[in-house]
Parts: sequence; C-alpha cells; structure tokens
Amino acid sequence: MLLGCHLSIGKGFSKALVEAESLGINAMQIFSHNASSWRMKPVDEDAAAAFRSQFASSEVEYVVIHTMYLLNLASPDDELFERSVASLIEEIRRAGLLGIDHIVTHLGAHKETGIEAGIDRIVAALDMAIDADEFARYPNIRLLLENTAGAGTTMGTTFFELGKILADLADANRIGICLDTCHAFSAGYELRTDDAIADTLSEFEREVGIDHLELIHLNDSKFPLGSRRDRHEHIGRGDIGVEGISRVVNHPSLRHLPFILETPKEIDSHADADQINLKQVRALRHE
Repeated sequence: MLLGCHLSIGKGFSKALVEAESLGINAMQIFSHNASSWRMKPVDEDAAAAFRSQFASSEVEYVVIHTMYLLNLASPDDELFERSVASLIEEIRRAGLLGIDHIVTHLGAHKETGIEAGIDRIVAALDMAIDADEFARYPNIRLLLENTAGAGTTMGTTFFELGKILADLADANRIGICLDTCHAFSAGYELRTDDAIADTLSEFEREVGIDHLELIHLNDSKFPLGSRRDRHEHIGRGDIGVEGISRVVNHPSLRHLPFILETPKEIDSHADADQINLKQVRALRHE
C-alpha cells in the first residue's frame, strides 16, 4: 500500500524524507515553498541534488508537490490569472529540479463569472502550462487536478467539471485527477455504504474516467454530507467515519493508488497525530 501524509519542509527537503522514513511511510506530500506566499525562495541546486540522491535510495516510493494556496487558474482577473499560470509553471520547474514526478493543484474560483467561464479559464491556464518549456523539459512530471468541497465559487466541485476540463484540454496525456475524500463528501458524494461508493465511482467513471484518477487525499470530514465546508478531520473521527474510510482504502478501483493524509497535526492534545492516523488506516486496510 502506498500510504503517507503531508510533511513540512521547514528544516529542508531532505529532512522531510527523514521524517517520512521515521514514520514508516512510503509516500509523502510537500510544499516546495511557503504555500501562503507568492514569493518562492529559489531551490538551492546542491540541496536539490542531495534530495534526488536521498530519494533514489529511500524507502519512500512516491512524492507529490502541492501547489500554493494562492493560485486561481479560474480567475477572471487577468493579472491574477497570469500570475497563477506563471507560478504553476515555476512549480513544474521546481519539481523537475527535485526529481519529483507529481504535482497536485487546486483550480481556483470563477468569482461569479459562472462555471462555464471558469472551465474555459482553467483550460486556457493548463494549456499554457502544458505548452511551457518546463513541462517539456521534465517529461515524467504529471499534473493532478484536485476536486473541491464547493465553497463559494470554487471550481472542480463536481465530477462533470473535472471531466469537462480534461476533455477540453489540447493535450491531457500528462494530466490526472486527485480525489480528496473530505472534499468529495462535503460536495455531496456519499462514501459510507457499498451502494453509495459504487454510485459515486460510477459517476466518476462516467464523467471523468477512472483511469484518470491517480491520487487519493484521504481525509475524514468535520462536517456532514453536502455541507460544502472544507474542514478535514482525523481518520474515523468525522462524518465519513470508519466505515466510509474503510470502503475507500479497500475498494478494488482505488486500493492500488497512493493515499496521502492531510489530517490535523494534533490529536487529543498530542503531537503524534500522523502516527495515530496512519495506524488507523493500516488497521482498516484488508490485505
């Protein structure tokens, strides 16, 4: 099972790998810089080389970079749109330097211009990124589009939107989907019974195609089905619950995928939340 969590690079990229190994995980997600700032501190070439070497000999098999929170690929504002595209292209360059083959990104919000306009804007942004020299320079990199919980005018809430974006791209060969369980549940996709998860995945297959699904963000939800609130909860302690999470990690269409936890970093006043959540997932997995 490819299982991991989001880890900090506060002490350096290589230290994140050390932490992953101490947690006994074989997958991890990182930011490549401060995710709440447009400023991207340059990646030191020596540090990048050290990370690539360490990664090659590490027990960690899968690493994904999550783009910054500020990107809005659906923005009707030209300045923000262009800045978002440029930042996405820079994330591709940074991933290439680090030898990381996967990038996951949120899509942004259409800001009352409508879903159709938002899709058109996202497609234009992704086409620009795909055409960039950086994307050609690193042919192993795959860009994964993440679904959202549906707050406000955020895009990617429905499987229809994700499928339409993929269908409209000039070249979608290196574009995939990351499915966040909290986001899907909050958007109204039921996961807690056999029939419900079958219906949800049938809709995904119909609108997107299950072959496009490449990563699961495994998070419980603090709020009920269809709440459209993006608040992650510890595994088994939210409204998806033990039964729902178990169905996700054991479903034949999903179990081969990487699972990355983005659960809170503290639990019951203790700081070992990652270990507790990972242990819970492992206990639910049927080998």
